[in-house]
Amino acid sequence: MADFTKILLKLQKISPEQLQEAEKLAKRTGQSVSDTLVKLEYATPEDITKAMAKGMGLVYVDLGQTRVPAAVIELVPESVARENVILPLDAEDGTLRVVCSNPYDLDMIDKLRFILNRKIELALAPKEHILEAINKAYGGGGDDDPDSMLQEFTDTAIDFTEAEESDLKDADDVDASSAPIVKFVNLMIGEAVQLRASDIHVEPFEDRVRIRYRIDGRLVERDSPPKRILGALLSRIKILARMDIAERRRPQDGRIKVDVGKKQLDLRVSMLPTNHGQSCVMRILDKDNIKIGVRQLGLSEECYREFRNLIRRPNGIILVTGPTGSGKTTSLYAALNELNKPDKKIITAEDPVEYYLPGINQVEVRHDIGLDFARIIRAMLRQAPNVILVGEMRDAETAQMGIQASLTGHLVFSTLHTNDAPGAITRMVDMGVPSYLVASSVIAVMAQRLVRVVCAKCKQPHQYSDEVLQEAGISPEMAAQATFMKGKGCSNCQGGGYRGRLGVYELMLITSKMRELVFENKATQILRAAAISQGMDTLYMDAMRKVCKGITTIEEVYRVAKKTEQD
Repeated sequence: MADFTKILLKLQKISPEQLQEAEKLAKRTGQSVSDTLVKLEYATPEDITKAMAKGMGLVYVDLGQTRVPAAVIELVPESVARENVILPLDAEDGTLRVVCSNPYDLDMIDKLRFILNRKIELALAPKEHILEAINKAYGGGGDDDPDSMLQEFTDTAIDFTEAEESDLKDADDVDASSAPIVKFVNLMIGEAVQLRASDIHVEPFEDRVRIRYRIDGRLVERDSPPKRILGALLSRIKILARMDIAERRRPQDGRIKVDVGKKQLDLRVSMLPTNHGQSCVMRILDKDNIKIGVRQLGLSEECYREFRNLIRRPNGIILVTGPTGSGKTTSLYAALNELNKPDKKIITAEDPVEYYLPGINQVEVRHDIGLDFARIIRAMLRQAPNVILVGEMRDAETAQMGIQASLTGHLVFSTLHTNDAPGAITRMVDMGVPSYLVASSVIAVMAQRLVRVVCAKCKQPHQYSDEVLQEAGISPEMAAQATFMKGKGCSNCQGGGYRGRLGVYELMLITSKMRELVFENKATQILRAAAISQGMDTLYMDAMRKVCKGITTIEEVYRVAKKTEQD
């Protein structure tokens, strides 16, 4: 047991059971215990770093409150600081004190001694804080500093119009002629990853280019580079994504593999022609996001137990519903991770395959050669799988094939775009699937949304007025036992008061009573009322329970879930 874990236990930041679970998972995944504790949300990076500092007799530094003199910053080249994730703090009599996040990395310390030719002393801070401080100190990402790359473009007035206007037949020419663009694209991707963005949007307008990041589901404007760099910027992205750089009139899709720090990321790239030029969206796919288990999804204790029992059933259809970007894929992959054992064969049909899962056979839909969902499912059944994942039930043929698979002894997972769980049943019937088939095959429907979580660093108790509580449907008894929280805004959450997201769920089990109603083709409202009477918590109820626990806020719940008559 590491020194810092003993200190965490002593301070009651984690329990012995949580440590045991983290150690087992760390051994299985090859990650460090500290990273695993953070991933499981049992401890914050600050807790772990403070415990490490205490255990090793080192100083913990709050970089948000510390300003490093420019003369000290100059002692360490930017490339060395970024590569090793360190920041110089102060220098005295030939000794340089640097802030790092991993004091156990002896190779890194020796390398710094050799490169800088100085005696090195350590201080500790969380990795995210160091990266943020590096961006502020060296430029290229800090909110307070002008963006150095944009400044370079503006000051030197580099002319990129040639790259935009020519046919750009030779990819190497563009690469060679726009070296600053290469650096700019790398910076843009690196900064988006550091800010935990899920998408990068590059949008052209009449006189400027707008760059926005989607962070925790909300778009945040980052930069507005001059319009003249658009052609070279898009050409660079197309080269990385192996697209045709001469094609500007048709939509294109591609993929980029990039290394940011120690992470290998996939970027799914989409190009769309607009009236002011091509608009580009890069979807950042981080494999770490889908390594989570069912326990980390945010299900209530009762829903968690029911969902785990459901995914262990030998056959039937489990539907996950919700709008785009509500975390359906993450929930399904968490279920597949739980079932992914050597004794089970799992096949998926996806459009497109976003994440590659070891041990699972994944098939990508290709409409250009007629390889659609229904055709893949038909072929899948000859492969004798135990579990099938169908990316989306878009039409009657796909839905009927999925139902046939479930009736012949397979467990089928799929998604639908409906607003709530009961709506999924009526949607399948509307598609043309007979109600008796839906009633006999679907075993559960789970609807979900994502709510932003109050920032752990700056959250503080908050008191809502009686009118707000009454409107939200929170009774005085519930309010008396609740712990309402709100973030005031800090560097950890970029001043927004929220950091990270968590799911809110409604899990509708198809009991014998519900099966009768489905068979009789009853309306959505009747199905919903029956499900609630049998104990189903609606999305709104689950979200308000999380408000009472101080996980999110009433304002955030109103953004994603609505109160209905039955709530």
